Amino acid sequence: MLKKSRLTAIAVSLLALFVSAAVQARKDDMDVDRLTNTLNQLAADPDLGTYAQADQALARDAISQLTQAGSRERPHALYIAERRVDQAKAEAQLQAAQRQFNQLDQENAQLQLERSRIDATSAQQQLDIQRMQYQLSQQETVRLQAQGQAAADQAAQAKAEADQARKLAAAQSKVAAAARRQAEAAAKAAKALRSQMQDQPPSGGGK
Repeated sequence: MLKKSRLTAIAVSLLALFVSAAVQARKDDMDVDRLTNTLNQLAADPDLGTYAQADQALARDAISQLTQAGSRERPHALYIAERRVDQAKAEAQLQAAQRQFNQLDQENAQLQLERSRIDATSAQQQLDIQRMQYQLSQQETVRLQAQGQAAADQAAQAKAEADQARKLAAAQSKVAAAARRQAEAAAKAAKALRSQMQDQPPSGGGK
């Protein structure tokens, strides 16, 4: 009876040991599953999965070492695996943020370049407008100068025509005065001739 009781106690102890080992193994499996799932989610993330590939590889290696660790090395191996997984996730987020920052910086530089191009185009357009306005002003100046010269030429021609008309009028006045004098002289001569003819006696009238 005593021997049977002793065998029963040993069996219970072995069963408890097996149950404890199974529980511990299950707990170990849960840690491995948790870290593996976290790492798999990171690798499958469309925004983060392509980053921190080296850190992800180190984390997978740490998980693999965790599955092979004994009971004494397991706490340290678990700590290392958790830190590797956290580091991989943090590094992926950092690299993604850095790339986004670089992209925004490039977009900002592109916008600045485009703004500079727009400013340069606007300045060139303003310069073209000012050049066109200057050319129009020059053309208007030339036109006004031409008009002024034409008016001056017309005035000079009118003056010359007026001077010529005055000279012609003066010449005509002289001719008219000479004609009047000739007419007066002819009238006087005719009158004298008539008077002389009246004063002469008739020829042969008394015989």
